[in-house]
Amino acid sequence: MPRARTPTVFVVSDSRGDTARQLLRAAAVQFEGVQYKTLIKSGVRTLKRVHSIVDQAARTNAVIFYTLVDEELRREMRRQARAAKVSHVDILGPAFTALHHLFRRKRGHTPGLLYSLDRDRIDRMDAIDYTLKHDDGLRAEELYDADVVIVGVSRSSKTTTCFYLASNGVRAGNVPLIAGVDPPEELLELPPNKVVGLRIEVARLMEVRGARAVNLQLGGEDPYTDRRTVAREVNAAHRLMETQGWRSVDVSYLAVEEIAHEVMRKVQA
Repeated sequence: MPRARTPTVFVVSDSRGDTARQLLRAAAVQFEGVQYKTLIKSGVRTLKRVHSIVDQAARTNAVIFYTLVDEELRREMRRQARAAKVSHVDILGPAFTALHHLFRRKRGHTPGLLYSLDRDRIDRMDAIDYTLKHDDGLRAEELYDADVVIVGVSRSSKTTTCFYLASNGVRAGNVPLIAGVDPPEELLELPPNKVVGLRIEVARLMEVRGARAVNLQLGGEDPYTDRRTVAREVNAAHRLMETQGWRSVDVSYLAVEEIAHEVMRKVQA
């Protein structure tokens, strides 16, 4: 007995096909245990492509799910599919009709608008995910993928600045500059215009670290808050910024949004 052919669904779109694909999944999940194959036909913008897809669907006994914004393409898909006796689902058609009557105005014909509207949200999610994974020197081998890499001593606002940037869609990583510890080679190999250093005055850094030391219950003799140790740490970090040709921002008395603005101004200069 010959094996049954796996059912095939064509997902056809003048954009990426995400809408049709999601609707197909939502419907197919009700048919528990059924296996089927999905073929994505994206970027469909010509009548010739419509004809080719319908012919292929007819030969494979497939069903067509389509989201076509252009009215001529939608009509042609419907006409060709009916003539070839191919089952087809016009996902956007009923919605367009209902909204036309509701809004009492003609619709536009621009493919991919939903994806464009969602792009900013996707960029922010990607940037936040990147920043989480590349905070405090993590995954230094992947820093070349960053839009900007921020460096500076501990408590110079590197992490908060990175997450502010990420919330605006900027992939930001950060690497701490620690006195007596060589920075990762991957950082030194980056183009200098991709790295921005955060400078901070010793007195201001002492204030910030002093407040944190109280929260952490650190002793008064801890190097973290020892003035001479802190001064050496800050000076070493500033020298490295100059040696590497990294542009820098004095963050001593700036709010995080001001730091982020200055960082991007340096990167885009």
